[in-house]
Amino acid sequence: MNHALHAAAGIIIAVIAVEVMPEALQGASAWLLALAFLLGGFAYLTVKSRIERWQHKQPKGAGTGAWMVYVAVATDLVGDGLLVGSGSAVSSSLALVLALGQVLADIPEGFAVNASFRNKGVGRARRMLISASFVIPVVGTALIAYFALRERSEALKMAALVFVAGLYNLAAVEDMLEEAHESNEDTQWSAISFLAGFALFLLISGGVN
Repeated sequence: MNHALHAAAGIIIAVIAVEVMPEALQGASAWLLALAFLLGGFAYLTVKSRIERWQHKQPKGAGTGAWMVYVAVATDLVGDGLLVGSGSAVSSSLALVLALGQVLADIPEGFAVNASFRNKGVGRARRMLISASFVIPVVGTALIAYFALRERSEALKMAALVFVAGLYNLAAVEDMLEEAHESNEDTQWSAISFLAGFALFLLISGGVN
């Protein structure tokens, strides 16, 4: 889990550095993108704070911990959908590359949810249904972002894309790496996994483009 989450963080940072920012800088001014990036980060902090408050109010039942993981991942998938939907409004090729990157980065999170419910004694069939339900937030928000942005100006599309990138960048640094450190002590392989995740997305991006 430690290595997988480091790799996922590397992929997310690569998505932002390799695809999102170079594309955005061609279609909008730097000050607008900087503002959008900051607002995305602040939005992430706000959502995270509200989830944590909600968690503290929940009863400490046997399955509560697993559902907390589910809520956290579902929230992250909303960001996935926004990123892919915003990218779709810019170009189909950008959306494809962003979607590939998110699929790779979401594998460790899906594993974490499945493992949490398995540890709580939830059966395999129900775990499969829970995993399938993740389609709803990611597809739903992707469609909303696409239809909301497709007729907008290029600058607004790019600002929306960078807004989500700011949200994602903080998620990778604050949550994924923190969870990785909690799961196991870092080793040289942790750092190598981070580098490998970045390099893997770079190769995918180069192959698609």
